Amino acid sequence: MSDVTRARHGRPVHHWRRDLVELAALFTAVAVADVVADLVGHGPDGPALLAISALALIATAGFHTWWSRRHGHAPPTGDIGARPAAETRRTGPTGSSESKSKSASKPVSKSASEAVSETTSAFPSASESAPSSAAADPVAAPAALWRMRTTVQDAPGSLAVLCTALAGQQVDILSLQTHPLAEGTVDEFLLRAPAEVAASEITRAVSSAGGSGTWIERADAHDLVDAPTRVLGLATRTALDAAELPLALRQLLGRCTIRSLPANVVAGTGREPESVPVEGALEDTVMRLRAPEGGVITVERAYLPFTPTEFARARALVELDARLGPRIPRSQDVLTLPEGNAITVRRADTGDLDAAREMHERCSARTLGMRYHGPVGDADRYLNHLLSPRFGRTLAVQTASGRIVGLGHLLWDGDETEVALLVEDDWQRRGIGSELLGRLVGMAVEAGCESVYAVTQASNTGMVAAMRGLGLPLDYQIEEGTLVVTARLSAAVSSVDATEFGRAEAP
Repeated sequence: MSDVTRARHGRPVHHWRRDLVELAALFTAVAVADVVADLVGHGPDGPALLAISALALIATAGFHTWWSRRHGHAPPTGDIGARPAAETRRTGPTGSSESKSKSASKPVSKSASEAVSETTSAFPSASESAPSSAAADPVAAPAALWRMRTTVQDAPGSLAVLCTALAGQQVDILSLQTHPLAEGTVDEFLLRAPAEVAASEITRAVSSAGGSGTWIERADAHDLVDAPTRVLGLATRTALDAAELPLALRQLLGRCTIRSLPANVVAGTGREPESVPVEGALEDTVMRLRAPEGGVITVERAYLPFTPTEFARARALVELDARLGPRIPRSQDVLTLPEGNAITVRRADTGDLDAAREMHERCSARTLGMRYHGPVGDADRYLNHLLSPRFGRTLAVQTASGRIVGLGHLLWDGDETEVALLVEDDWQRRGIGSELLGRLVGMAVEAGCESVYAVTQASNTGMVAAMRGLGLPLDYQIEEGTLVVTARLSAAVSSVDATEFGRAEAP
């Protein structure tokens, strides 16, 4: 150990010999400089000596530059204590190389977001760990997106082990969400894997890394949106339209069944108030939330239990809807019928209840019977439910005088979606039904519905013709005179604007 590195009371110790040598070197340098100055200034060959010194200096600098370019002068790794280059090993059928990062062995705490970021960056993706394969093949290999959820122990290093297992299958982690539980943590991944890697291989690797209760399904490009952005978008949609709440809950929670029960129905079941508390209730795969109007919103998911995090998100969305109160978009379209009459198509809600009842009074018993499939006197009882944005969306057709002559309903029925039409007798056969049906189907497409169905009587040729005018695949089921027509909304329909459906030929 040298004198400089020794410390006494936290301060380095300098020996007097070092100070003496430095002082002697300084005086020697001054003496040499004085001799050279006298020789150049007063000697007979001073100018020539100065020129020769300059040439020697230039030659030395040029030689140093040439030598440094020809031979690298970086010190060896052993001299500076640098970490040697990472080893590589050949993996997979294509022989791609995978980096052995030392950071992968570091324990990772699941409770800190910084540790999650450090862990995910410590495990390179397939594209990063196999540069030679990517360079050899200019066309990117086909990949598949997966959504996976698994439960791991809430202990340091558990996430690192899981990420290592996924990296062994050349699986890239695009995003990660954590759902803390009383025991363990549910990790939800968005993965990108080679197309040849099956879901069973991924789940098997996760199970070997300590994951339990693993669930996996195919994902699409919509899942690439990060969770905060998706939640903010759903909150915006809900703030603009009260009818968006069931759809927002379905998109927030994934594949699930949502049912809304009005307050009078809940009271008729004999349930005690404690069974549906204000803050809601979570029971494994079922959550119940207090609806803003006093009813109950039941969300069921048979294949996967809900987590407390998901329950809190859903409850926050319902509370937002309750604070904003009833609302619907006030936009409207003015259309001209073939005979020249102008009509207005707009959204309707419970504020149009009196006008809808007046339309019922002008409709014939046959028209009401075809629409409601029951006693004509009970038709008014359904209006409050049908017009509520909590159970779907309603379009109203209004004349220039302000009278409602047609209603179209898009109703959320669990996993399915129903469409229903009612047009006043004097305004039938003018294309109003086709216009309403086309717009309702367009709304269903925007909401991500896979199909819509209409329940009518086999003798209602107008409704059947309107469904056929959509140009969509139809399924027909007839039971005791009741006809159920189901229209399949294919992926190609999603790119069509909602108003284009209304341009079908009028029956």
